[in-house]
Formats: sequence, C-alpha cells, structure tokens
Amino acid sequence: MRQFTQQVVVKAQGRRIYDITPQVLQWANQQGISTGLLTLYIQHTSASLMINENYDSDVLVDMQAFFNRLVPDGDHLFIHTTEGPDDMPAHVRTALTQTSLSIPIIEGKVALGQWQGVFLFEHRQEAMTRRVLMHVIGE
Repeated sequence: MRQFTQQVVVKAQGRRIYDITPQVLQWANQQGISTGLLTLYIQHTSASLMINENYDSDVLVDMQAFFNRLVPDGDHLFIHTTEGPDDMPAHVRTALTQTSLSIPIIEGKVALGQWQGVFLFEHRQEAMTRRVLMHVIGE
C-alpha cells in the first residue's frame, strides 16, 4: 500500500465555482496507483467542494443562482457578521455542501463519471486563497 499527498492552491476571485478537475486528475494520475482512493479536503469554513456536471456551464450558473436565493447575503436572521454580510451565509453554504470528497481510483484512473468534474465552490465575495488537500492511497 502506498500513499501520497499534495495540495491545490486556488486564488479565488470572489464568489464563484472554480473547476479544479485538471489539477486533481493530473496529480492523481501521476502517482502510479492502480487501485485506490483519492480524498480531497478543503481547509476552510466558507468554501466547499462538489462534484457536478462539467459539460454544460449553465449547470454552474444555475447552482450559483440557487444558492444566492437559498442563502442571501445580509439576511437579518444571522447575527454573525464579523467579516461582512456574506460571512454567515458563506458558513451556511459550506454546511449545505461538502468539505471532503472521496473518489475511487480504478485501473490507474480517477473514476469520475463521463460528465463529472471537481469544483471548489467559493462562498465569499472577496478574493481568497484556498487550499485543497489531496491524498491518494492504494497499490
């Protein structure tokens, strides 16, 4: 059994969904693991990870529109506004999505579906540097 770690650094330019699929696949496929598991983990409480369609970019636009309606900035329900009106909504968005992903590696390749991609979902309005830890284990 072998294991490797690396991180992807994303310089997010505000609230948006960032495709990190190329960086993840390039690194994972270079590790020489035939059968194993890739785990991704984001070290932040106001950004998250997701697997979603990477064929039609309208999916990402619709995801953002849905979350904007579901958890609007400046909602008077929230008292935690230390870093501004998008602070608590960003935490709620993270809680509704995922901070880690697990993807099998089969026959030497990350087993994403044909139309699937890996995305960092930035929930804050301002520019942020985000880190996603990658860990692969297998043989």
